[in-house]
Amino acid sequence: MLSVEELIIQQGDFVLRADFKVEPGARVAVLGPSGAGKSTLLGAIGGYVRLAQGRVVVNGCNVSNAAPDQRGIAMLFQDGNLFPHLTLAQNVGLGLRPALRLTDTETAQVHDALSRVGLAGFEARKPGDVSGGQQSRAALARMLTQAKPLMLLDEPFSALGPALRSEMLELTSEVARDARATVLMITHDPQDAERASDQIVFVDAGQAYAPRAVADIMADPPEALRAYLGF
Repeated sequence: MLSVEELIIQQGDFVLRADFKVEPGARVAVLGPSGAGKSTLLGAIGGYVRLAQGRVVVNGCNVSNAAPDQRGIAMLFQDGNLFPHLTLAQNVGLGLRPALRLTDTETAQVHDALSRVGLAGFEARKPGDVSGGQQSRAALARMLTQAKPLMLLDEPFSALGPALRSEMLELTSEVARDARATVLMITHDPQDAERASDQIVFVDAGQAYAPRAVADIMADPPEALRAYLGF
């Protein structure tokens, strides 16, 4: 379970507040206008943005002051965060050991993860030698090897076309199921939110609202969400 408790994040004049819980295994879309604080919220949960107040609790453990790699969280940024000088296998291996001194078992895990996202045979290629969709697959493979209980995704597929983005959303759901992970994923597209999530956290005007079932919130959106959706 993820608990965001009386969270306040302050960056200059911008203040974001959040107080909500996400049940284990939930797939949550984080939706809202540009500049509303969606990336800031995920960055704070992941340990990349300092808290002014409040707590982040993952599976009963207060991780508010923990380093990102000590939170039980895997985070996928918008650019996939692949290192261009490393092969895809090495980029995936970073999820297991930053020094890349992998055991035979861990090397097998890397190859298995790449195979499961459709990249068998691409292990020795570098990010610049593959397509954007294949880079996204490699980034997901790294998340798969990490096997963290909470996955945070900051619009990782926004640069992909509609068909490929839909395919990647489905693959993300499969990876999350394999890892038995809870997912929070930022998106600007309400259709993506409906297709790939069961709940929505709406962020607007300095407030991240508690998750609501997709069907419920879309059937009766609050006024701010109605305005964002153009209803």
